Amino acid sequence: MNKKVILNIAIIIFINLSLFSQKADELIGKYHMPNKLDIEIFKSGNKYYGKVIALNGWENGKTTDYKNPDEEKRNEPLVGKIILKDLEFDNEEKIWTNGTLYGPEKGMFVDFKVTEMQKNKIEVVASKFFIRKTMVWKKIKS
Repeated sequence: MNKKVILNIAIIIFINLSLFSQKADELIGKYHMPNKLDIEIFKSGNKYYGKVIALNGWENGKTTDYKNPDEEKRNEPLVGKIILKDLEFDNEEKIWTNGTLYGPEKGMFVDFKVTEMQKNKIEVVASKFFIRKTMVWKKIKS
């Protein structure tokens, strides 16, 4: 092969990898959850995580993780707590999967994925055993 063909192939591969990264990283941002918490999703390595950034009157003004199954963590503040872990982008299905979400209102961990991304909201699915719940998280404009 001549150098032009190899260069063109390298450019195509680079562009495809860049587009994959851009699509996956569209999830990064701040969202308002149905339980009144605000969460900021960020990337670390190839995975996505989310931490609580605001409570908005959650649970009648509670500010700590008072329903945590680990009694030693019940007095920890919720603001700053990472409640979304290990979410990965599936390039074939174009969704984010394999995450775990901690629901402080019940002190429970659930499987988590993002199934749809729109400009101002995302559709998420939380599941535990055979129970599934689909929710919409609204994007917070910066």
